[in-house]
Amino acid sequence: MIAYIDGKLTHKDPTYVIIETNGVGYQIKISLSTYSALPAGERCKLHTILNIKEDAHTLYGFATIAEKDAFLHLISISGVGPNTGLMILSSLSVEEIQQAIVREDVRTIQNVKGIGAKTAQRIILELKDKIKKEVLLSDVSAPAASHNTNRAEALSALVTLGFARNVAEKTLDAIIKRESGSLSVEELIKFALKSS
Repeated sequence: MIAYIDGKLTHKDPTYVIIETNGVGYQIKISLSTYSALPAGERCKLHTILNIKEDAHTLYGFATIAEKDAFLHLISISGVGPNTGLMILSSLSVEEIQQAIVREDVRTIQNVKGIGAKTAQRIILELKDKIKKEVLLSDVSAPAASHNTNRAEALSALVTLGFARNVAEKTLDAIIKRESGSLSVEELIKFALKSS
């Protein structure tokens, strides 16, 4: 299994990217949320899953481990293939998927193109216990850790965008202090870009 690919992003499309590493270009299918997280033409790292079928070997890539884990959960459901899993992750964030499953919100999942009522119910039924357990563990173990992880990811993105590391750190600390509450990586980056 290919756990991740780290290299130069040579092509970026809403449905796939090509990452060159050691002279080899890997075509990797992605979700829209991963697409929006990737800087064009920069070095990047995608967590990947290799799906092997009779007629194709396909790489699926994710900007975060959480998105990769959500994808693995989704494709473990009968009737949900990798393309459907990507469609769900393109339509809903990982947090929205988790909340819909925990709250047994069939309508939210059913609003994704290609997902019918039976598939939505099957997703909820089969993943409810797993997701509840994961959400409880993450709530208990790391409200501060998720904050620190978001800060670290945002810092990495800003350095990649050309910010000096010390300036990016000061900017992020000021934003976190000013905006009480936990901010997503995207929100941190947006605020930092606006303040520079």
